Amino acid sequence: MTAPETMTPAEPNVACNYNPLPVVIAEASGVWMTDVEGNRYLDCLAGYSALNFGHGHPALLAAAREQLERVTLTSRAFHNDRLSPFCRDLAALAGKDLVLPMNTGAEAVETALKVARKWGYEVKGIPADRANIVVAEDNFHGRTTTIVGFSNDATARDGFGPFTPGFRAVPHGDIAALEAAIDEHTAAVLIEPIQGEAGVRLPPAGYLRQVRELCTRSGVLFIADEIQSGLGRTGTTFACDHEDVVPDMYVLGKALGGGIVPVSAVIADHDVLDVIQPGNHGSTFGGNPLAAAVGHAVVGLLETGEYQNRARTLGERLNSELQELVGKGASEVRVRGLWAGVDIDPELMTGREACEELAARGVLAKDTHGSTVRLSPPLTIEEADLAWMLGQFRAVVTGE
Repeated sequence: MTAPETMTPAEPNVACNYNPLPVVIAEASGVWMTDVEGNRYLDCLAGYSALNFGHGHPALLAAAREQLERVTLTSRAFHNDRLSPFCRDLAALAGKDLVLPMNTGAEAVETALKVARKWGYEVKGIPADRANIVVAEDNFHGRTTTIVGFSNDATARDGFGPFTPGFRAVPHGDIAALEAAIDEHTAAVLIEPIQGEAGVRLPPAGYLRQVRELCTRSGVLFIADEIQSGLGRTGTTFACDHEDVVPDMYVLGKALGGGIVPVSAVIADHDVLDVIQPGNHGSTFGGNPLAAAVGHAVVGLLETGEYQNRARTLGERLNSELQELVGKGASEVRVRGLWAGVDIDPELMTGREACEELAARGVLAKDTHGSTVRLSPPLTIEEADLAWMLGQFRAVVTGE
């Protein structure tokens, strides 16, 4: 069965909320995926960082299989024996007291927003229903109606109003604009340390430290959305670590589930998360035993430091070779660890066209914002595979 034969019958029954590349994956292992025709592809998207540890990592599969035989769901109406060890070790990894487990990244962001508002009213003393939260322009935090309401991406936003009030957007990386937006009713600042969907946009040097200092001085919570940037992707456990910055809340997802189950979390200290009490917030599947078992195994992998080191070391080669393409088909390259955004010269091709050519050469990546190609292979990638991918990428971009 060919890819088109597989895709065409599915179209009448699948809502068209994505525009995938014309590849139908049937199986995957490590950093390689195989389609229904037997063609192999190097995965350089890694599920938007959900597959930081590759497809079918043995430790993660073992944790899932063992838990599948025991119990997968209890709801939070009862305790389960996997949740506490998971939260204990994840909190320790982040240097915080408490973990509030959820399922998806967007759900974790919504949770953080609720926590910040409740903290603003109960701890900071903001008058009822007056709290505001400052966000960055060109952000991507998910696709709920609240979240798209403070997005400036017309595709994600248009047609879904009216939106939740109480948000102010300022340019990412502009500390003066951020300071001007904060007032006595500001409960929190929510930013991605590195803006992933915007094209792996890096902040100016020192910006995260300035945000931390400003939030502390203003009595405002600093919420770091590390859903894509966290858990080893950038060469450190969290992207905030590059500036030795500790936010008041981490928001995690994607890689926390190891590409097996959806797992997300908000992590903070008692003085923040203690505002949430029974009945204030919940999730039927949040913290379920299967998710906790897999998430705990992910934390175990990160505790070794191996994957952070791999991302940092291999990222140096990724950056070095991609920077050579500037002026040779690429107009700008941004790299942090094993995460890159490459702006393709629009006079040569679109980002989509570049990804289609890469797919024809056995490399799967995804474009964003028209001209940008994102590269985020699993942190398990071998140097030889990375070198091969870079060769294919160079050939596409330069036309050699």
